Amino acid sequence: MNYRYSDYSIEQLHAEIGRLKEKAQKAEQLGNVSEVAVNERKMQVALAYTMNPEDFSAEQIYQFKTEPGYSFKVNYVNGVFAWGHRINLLGERNEKEEAIPISLLGDKAKE
Repeated sequence: MNYRYSDYSIEQLHAEIGRLKEKAQKAEQLGNVSEVAVNERKMQVALAYTMNPEDFSAEQIYQFKTEPGYSFKVNYVNGVFAWGHRINLLGERNEKEEAIPISLLGDKAKE
């Protein structure tokens, strides 16, 4: 039976994150790069459900935890996903709006 991460308890989410981490490590050992990426993305989504979306505000710019050199300007937060635009080191904003799990967002960027 499939469950949504939103239905999981915190303990179940942590167990799922551990399971996905193991799967990603095994896939990496086998050289399966795409499977590593899929499991890491699932891990980030599960981790987002352990966080409080109210800690992230619209119109704020946050550093990416996993991508140094990029920041993310949040337009709005819907559930555990932040919608907005990537900004590179030169301050250039990507035109395409995207949704990312809030677990990828780090500290507020210094303006």
